[in-house]
Amino acid sequence: MADPAIFIGLGANLPSPAHGPPEATLAAALERLDALGLRVSARSRWYESAPVPASDQPWYLNAVARLETALDPAALLALLHRVEAEFGRVRGARNAPRLIDLDLLAYGDRVATGGAAPLLPHPRMHERAFVLLPLREIAPDWRHPLLGRTVGELIRMLPPGQIARPRAAS
Repeated sequence: MADPAIFIGLGANLPSPAHGPPEATLAAALERLDALGLRVSARSRWYESAPVPASDQPWYLNAVARLETALDPAALLALLHRVEAEFGRVRGARNAPRLIDLDLLAYGDRVATGGAAPLLPHPRMHERAFVLLPLREIAPDWRHPLLGRTVGELIRMLPPGQIARPRAAS
């Protein structure tokens, strides 16, 4: 049996005192995940995205990565939260600016919609251009296990007004 396709979303829109701008922070987080035994087998380009919902906070830098791990979803989510805390994230208001955000998006075809975390797939991933556009880069054939739609179909169904674009090479 093949390993499940495990995807995480990475995002940040504030500089980190320890790591600098969001790109450096998120790159360091990927290195930390690797040091903790998670193998990053693919990563999309970086995307610049307007905040959702729209606000005057700084734009985000986002990416999606595919991981390989023997951890179950709950242990993986706990590890992602641990790395966020190590990098200085303090959970506050929903949709607030942040130094780092690591979201468990999907764990194979598992579906968990109620009860204890993690909810799988991520309950809002299909509504977010900053998730779906980078996901399509690394998993163009991925299908949402609950909705049954491909990533391309989900992109075509996105609500209007979201801006997510690949970051220009620097």
